[in-house]
Amino acid sequence: MEDFKGYLITFEGIDGSGKSVQAQRLYNNLKKQGLDPLLIREPGGTEVSEKIRDILLLSERGSVSPVTELMLYEAARAELVSRIIFPALKDGRVVISDRFTDSTVAYQGFGRGLDIDLIEQINFFVCRQIKPHLTIILDITLEESLRRRNSISKKEDRIEKETSDFFSAVITGYKSIADSDTNRAVLFDGSLPVDKLEQMIFERVKQTISL
Repeated sequence: MEDFKGYLITFEGIDGSGKSVQAQRLYNNLKKQGLDPLLIREPGGTEVSEKIRDILLLSERGSVSPVTELMLYEAARAELVSRIIFPALKDGRVVISDRFTDSTVAYQGFGRGLDIDLIEQINFFVCRQIKPHLTIILDITLEESLRRRNSISKKEDRIEKETSDFFSAVITGYKSIADSDTNRAVLFDGSLPVDKLEQMIFERVKQTISL
C-alpha cells in the first residue's frame, strides 16, 4: 500500500447495522472537504461483479454451496479491485467501500465455517496486496438487526434469510476481527444516533487520511 497515494476506507457490519448509510454520509462529508472520494459496494461495482451479485443475493437460500459462495464473492472482488479500486488508489482518491474482505471472513469464515486462513490467503491474492487503511465495523445486536430489517418493507435476499445462529456467528466474527487488528479495524456502537455516529466516524477518518 505504500506505493498508493489514495486511501481505502471500508464499512462492515451485519445487515441492518447502518453501514450503507454511514458510508454515504462519509462520502458526502469528504466531498464537502473538496476531495473526490469514490463510493462503491460489494459485491458489485462493475458489470461482471453486479451480475455475480444477482446470483449471490437473488438465489434461494441453500441453493448455493458455501464454497461456491466464497468463490463468487472473491471473483466479484477481483474484478472490482482490478478495474475500480486499484486505479482510484493510484490516482490518490479516497475509496469508500460498503463491505470488503472482512465480510468474507465474517460471513463465509465464521458464518459458514470455512477455513479462515484459506479465506485470508484468497483475499490477499485477489486484492493484489491491497488492504484497507481503516475499517469501520458497526456493531449491533441480532435483535436490533431483526427489528431494523422488519421495519423496512423490502424483500429479503438470500443472505438475509439465514438463521439466527448464522448471524450470531457473523457478529462474533466481526468482534474477533476488531480484537485482532486494533490498528485498522475500529468497532463502533451501531445503536448510537445516526448523526452522532456520523461525526464520530468522520473524526476517526480524518485522523487516518490526515485531513
